[in-house]
Amino acid sequence: MYENLKAIATTEAPAALGAYSQAVQANGFVFVSGQLGIDPATGELDGVEAADQAARALKNITNILAAAGCGLEHVCRATIYLRNVEDFAAVDAVYAKAFTGTVKPARVAFGNNMIPKGALVEIDVIAVSPKTDAAD
Repeated sequence: MYENLKAIATTEAPAALGAYSQAVQANGFVFVSGQLGIDPATGELDGVEAADQAARALKNITNILAAAGCGLEHVCRATIYLRNVEDFAAVDAVYAKAFTGTVKPARVAFGNNMIPKGALVEIDVIAVSPKTDAAD
């Protein structure tokens, strides 16, 4: 395996549901795997509304980024997967509260997706790491 890849993991976010890392740090970036609105303490979805699940997914992402030494302010790209495109406005409102910097991440969002565990929302991000691989 390429020696500059570093797996990022934290108990403050749900364990991976499959054969993947919560995030991977490489070449100055942190690639966070898609996060559902799962409460890591219970292993269950946190809320029945898309907005509630989006808020938990963003909290999980925040915790994973913290384990990599960065935060939401370092996110440069995000993808939002929605089961129902009609939930876009509610999820976007939660997302807007999380990303308050003057430069918002580039983003794509699309609906009508089948998401694991019956979730309504899944979010993944790419962040610029303030730590370089050489410093690890």
